Amino acid sequence: MDDITALILDDHAAFRRGFARLDDARDPAELLAVWEALALHLDIHAEAEEAILYPHLVRHGDDGAEETEDAIGDHNKIRDAVAESKLHEVGSDAWWAAVWRARRENSEHLAEEEDEALPDFRRHASVELRAELGQRWLAFYGEHKNGRNLPFRDKDPEQYVQDHR
Repeated sequence: MDDITALILDDHAAFRRGFARLDDARDPAELLAVWEALALHLDIHAEAEEAILYPHLVRHGDDGAEETEDAIGDHNKIRDAVAESKLHEVGSDAWWAAVWRARRENSEHLAEEEDEALPDFRRHASVELRAELGQRWLAFYGEHKNGRNLPFRDKDPEQYVQDHR
């Protein structure tokens, strides 16, 4: 069984490793190779959570609406920093500022999600639902390989919550 929460945590570990790889990269080509893959994964992950996890949490969690609204806002900040990085020369001060903003926002988001949203979801979701959503998660990544057909646009957090209640 592929539990959606375990799959999300796998992505979180990959993000931490990706940012650590940036610390070790020494030239623009290496920075670009690491960042392009990591930035794309961050964007796809946010879209996957917004399509699969958060519609359930907003309706069933103890603090689901608040956690969901916060998460959508976090995703927007991460998306914005990723988009900003693409406007600058790799390795430049402006590029690094955007990448570091993405890193900070992502680190805060992962901690909140791991300490609040995912435990809340686990308390209210059956093992069967977690497995079903895990299957949907894997299918989502397959259907949107390399971000195919995903808009990577910010969402209004309050509107998202209203739309999914």
